[in-house]
Amino acid sequence: MRTYPCNSPEAAARLVALVLIADGHVCRSELDALAHLEAARELGLQPNAMAGIVQTLCEDLMLGAYASGSLLANVDDVALASLMAEVTDPVLRERVFRLAIAVANADCHIAEGEVLVIEAARRHWAGMDAVAACDPSPAAWRAA
Repeated sequence: MRTYPCNSPEAAARLVALVLIADGHVCRSELDALAHLEAARELGLQPNAMAGIVQTLCEDLMLGAYASGSLLANVDDVALASLMAEVTDPVLRERVFRLAIAVANADCHIAEGEVLVIEAARRHWAGMDAVAACDPSPAAWRAA
């Protein structure tokens, strides 16, 4: 999987994109949530750049998916730690975490893959419990 510069908009957006595709499909409500929250602007991307980040992530994941048939098959704890390590800025981490929760909740179904990515952020980034406590909807994804 390619790397991005530390704290770059692309590194941050890739983590949100990982939650977006974690359940195997992207639905309109998830895209609407990203648009409503102005995710691209929040992460420092150009307005239409999120689609390119999602595509690039899918391409990277597909390179390892042939053996197992699953896009997330090669996204283990080591890979998640590496992706999380590309975002060190506390403010950017909070933005990514809030957007990830919003995407996970957008379709009213919290998939196992979404929980996997969000829980990795909680483990690797200190202080995310306080962010989740301020969000009115994280109880839904915790219950999954």
